[in-house]
Amino acid sequence: MPGERLRVDVEGRTLDLSNLDKILFPDVGFTKGEVIDYYTRIAPVLLPHLRDRALTRIRFPNGVDGGSFFEKNAPAATPDWVRTETLPVPGSSKGRETIDYVVADDLPTLVWLANLAALELHTPQWRIGSQPDMMVVDLDPGSPAALRECCQVALLMRDRLALDGVQAYPKTSGKKGMQLCCPIAGTQSSEVVSDYAKRIAQELESAHPKLIVSKMAKVLRGGKVFIDWSQNSAAKTTVAPYSLRAQAVPSVSTPLTWDEVAAGAAGKRPAVKPYTAVEVLKRVEKYGDLLAPLLDGGPEV
Repeated sequence: MPGERLRVDVEGRTLDLSNLDKILFPDVGFTKGEVIDYYTRIAPVLLPHLRDRALTRIRFPNGVDGGSFFEKNAPAATPDWVRTETLPVPGSSKGRETIDYVVADDLPTLVWLANLAALELHTPQWRIGSQPDMMVVDLDPGSPAALRECCQVALLMRDRLALDGVQAYPKTSGKKGMQLCCPIAGTQSSEVVSDYAKRIAQELESAHPKLIVSKMAKVLRGGKVFIDWSQNSAAKTTVAPYSLRAQAVPSVSTPLTWDEVAAGAAGKRPAVKPYTAVEVLKRVEKYGDLLAPLLDGGPEV
């Protein structure tokens, strides 16, 4: 019954799970229990991408139609076994303002977060105590452009980055856009990485002005794909691979193969509809973690 609590042991940690029958995705009847089940089953490929990163959560205690709130600070009732790190707020004055971030290094923490209806998990492009080790290129389509056009731009961006020895790995955002994730050496500042991404975006805009825009003004984005180079700011986060998104269906930020991106550019899936939690679990069984190379480091930019 709704309101009942279930005490479970997760890798030696005791958690009280509640309201497992509560529907968090009303259009498809996807429950909180199913959210916890998804995050438990996807954990082997998700946790390596969360490890050692300050975690921002978006919580939906009353479901995706019931309002949400961002949460960076660890909540008051955080168990003492959950790892937290006190860090300066990016952009704050001389580091005097801090946040007690949750760091999701293990399955018990991930299950605890899922029980709090933390549907969306967002991370910065840096690990705690280091410089950026990943460059993210966010592709945001302006209507009527859509995921198909994002796939077209992704292919152009992949080929351009390859000229500099930078490898790109694609994923859907779980909403209307895409991201390219590029492993880089953690020796450069976020400003250097952002400046590099901006320069490449401007080059591609110059070569493909009817398809690409690199300026942030939304009025310029109609029918084009905005390459958001600013995503690499130290103050920004990106939805983690395999994170759920708060959509009508339990869509997921889904790693793709480049063959799938090429098919998307031609108007086939993934341009048709987002991948759901159930589908992503099957994809992981088939492909493993397509973004595993992000964990191995990359060149300087």
